[in-house]
Amino acid sequence: MGIIRPLDEHLANQIAAGEVVERPASVLKELIENAVDAGASRIDVSAEEGGLQLLRVADNGGGIQPDDMLIAFQRHATSKISTDKDLFQIATLGFRGEALPSIAAVAKVKCVSATDDSGLGSLLEIEAGAVAANRETNAPKGTEMVVKEIFYNTPARLKYMKTIQTELGHLSDIVYRQALARPDIAFTFSHNGNVLLRTPGTGDLRQVVAAIYGTASAKAMIEVRDENPDYSISGLIAMPTETRANRNALTVLVNGRYVRSQAVMQPLLQAYHTLLPLHRYPLAVLDLRMHPTLVDVNVHPAKLEVRFSKEPELRAFVESAIKKALSTQTYIPSGAAVRTPKTNVWVQEQIRFQLPPAREEAEPAQAPLPEPPADASQRSREPEERQSGEVSVKETAAAYDWQTPPSPASGDGPRSTPVSTERNAPSAGPQAGSRYDRPQASQPQSRSSTVWPAATASADPIPSEVWKSAFAAPDVRPAVPEFPELGWVGQLHGTYIVAQNPNGLYLIDQHAAHERIHYEYYYDKFGRPEEASQELLLPVTLEFAPDECAVLRGRLAAFESAGVYMEDFGGNTFIIRAVPHWFPSGDEAAIVREMAEWIIEEKSVDLRVLREKAAIMCSCKASIKANQALTRESGEKLLERLAACKQPYTCPHGRPIVVSFSTYELEKMFKRVTS
Repeated sequence: MGIIRPLDEHLANQIAAGEVVERPASVLKELIENAVDAGASRIDVSAEEGGLQLLRVADNGGGIQPDDMLIAFQRHATSKISTDKDLFQIATLGFRGEALPSIAAVAKVKCVSATDDSGLGSLLEIEAGAVAANRETNAPKGTEMVVKEIFYNTPARLKYMKTIQTELGHLSDIVYRQALARPDIAFTFSHNGNVLLRTPGTGDLRQVVAAIYGTASAKAMIEVRDENPDYSISGLIAMPTETRANRNALTVLVNGRYVRSQAVMQPLLQAYHTLLPLHRYPLAVLDLRMHPTLVDVNVHPAKLEVRFSKEPELRAFVESAIKKALSTQTYIPSGAAVRTPKTNVWVQEQIRFQLPPAREEAEPAQAPLPEPPADASQRSREPEERQSGEVSVKETAAAYDWQTPPSPASGDGPRSTPVSTERNAPSAGPQAGSRYDRPQASQPQSRSSTVWPAATASADPIPSEVWKSAFAAPDVRPAVPEFPELGWVGQLHGTYIVAQNPNGLYLIDQHAAHERIHYEYYYDKFGRPEEASQELLLPVTLEFAPDECAVLRGRLAAFESAGVYMEDFGGNTFIIRAVPHWFPSGDEAAIVREMAEWIIEEKSVDLRVLREKAAIMCSCKASIKANQALTRESGEKLLERLAACKQPYTCPHGRPIVVSFSTYELEKMFKRVTS
């Protein structure tokens, strides 16, 4: 007699339940999706003891026909698909046939459903996969599913359940995602009799966000809306000032279905790059719509993962749409939280202080600014870190000896009144006596970037011409709102610039501002590697581990794309022959080593990311530090250069550059107004 035999149906259902029913939240997800597919406009969810004791989902949808009650709990039974073609055009949330029979195999299930308002419906009770009751009963239109004692007959699964609070957290997450996916459905969620969520079902997504994350978070979100022939996107994303410590507040919907997709999550986070601090994440709800043939939702038992047929195009579309939305906002956080003033406000008589127009009395006499070096090779090398008091007024003024930039294309120019100055001819970079060549606005082009796979010691090197052409691809970034015109007031602790305008007081982090200026300068320069390199008078050597050398030998062309010419010098040593002439003085070796470490760690080298990483490395090392005194002239020039940046509100690491205190906030602090 053979040893292969078909499994018992109940045992097969328990095995299938292991794929679909991981915990009570898995059951809740399936039941809510069935209610949504039934056309419900109201869904009530209640749970007890984290859902382990009871889960109840009631809706006012179309209900289940009496003849279909038993069939619905059979394996692979569904009303959503009938042919193999339907698998590639899934337009509903539920379509897999394992859900209801799998739930009934590991719990006690009661289903009450009616298809009309006659008051008559059907009742079906199943315990351990066997029918316990099947009869007519009184019921309103819709369906009520009650699931009790999950895993009561599979103790091995039950012992792996977490605490009640942990399971409640998973239940809440499911309800929140479904409510965000369908703001037109009124959701109510309660646990042990306590109502945890109630949404109005008006179709307003912002109201649902307010119910889940709070009114303040909802007000800090902006709308995203864009489309192309293949995709459309809508939803809400948070301002960069509204951040979270993890990604739990990111909700991605594909045709109304909540999914976990890196193909959407990565471009979403990339759009916020340099706008958020390290390890901080935005709050976002994005709904992507596309033809069902462009997405495969049948790749995960719980339908949480999907596969896209045109993923590169989708990534570019998502990133572009979010950047467009973010470009319409001004990112200057308020320094004080004060309520909006009422209509009738009593204001005391005020004395307004104005800065004297003449500079002779406002600041001490300064030494004349030094002449810029005739050649970039004559630049003096200075230490990276400077201590407080080591930098003289003369040196600082020289470091900001910039000329007013040429007038760029309309709509992309400096956003503050230029300071009238006369300077000498510029040198190669933003160091002493240099001129910051701001990149001109360019026509939108494809944002796709070249990515090279990991190289081995025996791999053929990639031609440098290929690297350079991809590395120099223009970066198209939408313009941000105008930076406010600011007037110099002074400097605080050698670290913050104090400025003002008719709207109030502003504090500017001078290091962060200088980083942003340098970042945009270097980012533009790295896009033109053919103009970059100059040979070093004394070549620099770097040593790496043997396994790292094997990778670097196959990726030397990546360095050439950035204007760095490095050769294999034998053994574990590489020699740097040339670097861009605008590299920060004295930091050439450190920057090349950081670039090498990043190239070694990456499985594949994205040239656009390398360009950005290199620009950030240079900007951080070249920028002024804290506790460094500025003259009024150099401070005004810094504000002017900051206003001319494409994104003057955050540094390359995502930290805010400017914090504002409105005039009303200041008057409120000093009790000059009452609200």
